[in-house]
Amino acid sequence: MQWDIFCRVVDNFGDIGVCWRLCADLSARGEQVRLWVDDASTLEWMAPGALLGSWSGVQVLDWKLSTDPRLLSSLSAAAIWIEGFGCEIAPEFIASRAHSASDIDQMCTPNPIWLNLEYLSAQAYVERSHGLQSPIGHGPAQGWTKHFYYPGFSDRTGGLLRERDLPQRMARFNAQDWLHAQGIVRKTRERMLSVFCYEPPVLAQLLKQLATDTTPTHLLVTSGRSGAFVRGEIGRLNGLQPSWNMRKSLSISYLPPLSQHDFDHLLWACDLNFVRGEDSLVRALWAGKPLVWQIYPQDDAAHHTKLTAFLDMINAPVSLRRLHAQWNGIEPTRSGTLLVQDEIAAWGESVKSSRDRLLKMDDLTTQIMRFARKNR
Repeated sequence: MQWDIFCRVVDNFGDIGVCWRLCADLSARGEQVRLWVDDASTLEWMAPGALLGSWSGVQVLDWKLSTDPRLLSSLSAAAIWIEGFGCEIAPEFIASRAHSASDIDQMCTPNPIWLNLEYLSAQAYVERSHGLQSPIGHGPAQGWTKHFYYPGFSDRTGGLLRERDLPQRMARFNAQDWLHAQGIVRKTRERMLSVFCYEPPVLAQLLKQLATDTTPTHLLVTSGRSGAFVRGEIGRLNGLQPSWNMRKSLSISYLPPLSQHDFDHLLWACDLNFVRGEDSLVRALWAGKPLVWQIYPQDDAAHHTKLTAFLDMINAPVSLRRLHAQWNGIEPTRSGTLLVQDEIAAWGESVKSSRDRLLKMDDLTTQIMRFARKNR
C-alpha cells in the first residue's frame, strides 16, 4: 500500500524519531511511504541516506510541497494518511484528494484511512480513546472519518514500535566490538551508563556520587542538549570543587550524533540507561536494561501523573520511583546516594519482566497495517 505520513518537528527529535521509525518499519515490510516533514535535517544523522533517496521504499518530501497543486496532481493516491501527533495535514493536500466527482469514481478510489497517531502513555484514558472516530464536519473532506490511534502498553492499545528483526539484531550484537568502534575501551569492573537527558536537577549530585564510588563508572553522553548540560555541570563542579573527581572513578565519553540503529546499540551496550522523551523510552524497554526516564515536562505538571502511570506499569521498586521523582524534579533534591548498586539489579528485573510481556503483544506497525486493511 501507499502511505502518506506527516510530521512537524517541534523540538528534541522525538516526533521525527517516531515517524521515521514507523516509515522505516513499513518499508521493511514492503510498503511504500511518503514522509512529509517540515524539518528533515536530523535525518542526515538519524537515518543516513534518507534525504538522498537511498532508503528503499521511503520518499522524504518537504512539508511545503504538500500545498503544491502541480506536484499533488502527479502523485498516486495513498491508501493511508497518518498525522504524527496531531500535526494536521495541509488543507490543500486534503482538497487535492477529496472526492468531487461522481459516485462511480468514488467507488474506484475509496477515501484514505486517516489516522492521528497520538502520544504514548500508560494512563487509563489511552485504552478508552484508542480507535475512536472523529467525523470531519467541514471543509473538502466533509463526511470523512479520522481515527485516533494510541500507542500503548496493553492489548487494548496500538502497541509499541518494534521491528520484526529486532530480536535477531540483538542476538548478533557484540557490545565490546561496538564500543571499540566508538573509540571506547571498557575497563575491568567498569560500569557503563548512557545519558540522554534534558536538564535533570540532580545531575551534579549524581556525578559527584559516581566520582567517589568504589565501582568505576563510564558515562556515554549523547550529543546535543544532553552533552551541553553535562559539560556545563562538570564546568561548575570544577570551579567549585576542583578535586571532585580526584579518584578518577568517573570517566566520560561524549558521543557524536548517532543513527537510530546506533542509538539502539548504545542502550544494548550499557548497564543502566538514562533516557528521555518517547522514542528512547521504548528503545530502552526493548534493551531490557535498568532505565531511568526523564519525561518531557509540562507547565501544568500533567507529566507527573503520566510518569507515575508508567512506573506502575513496570511495577517499579520504591528506590527506582524515588530516583525518577528526583531526576524529574518532582521531589526536592536530597543529599545522599542516588544509585545503590544492589538495587539496580531489581530495577533491571522490573524492566525485563515488562519487556517479556510487551513482546507478546503485536507491535504498532503490525496493528496499524491490520487496521488499515480491515477498514479499506
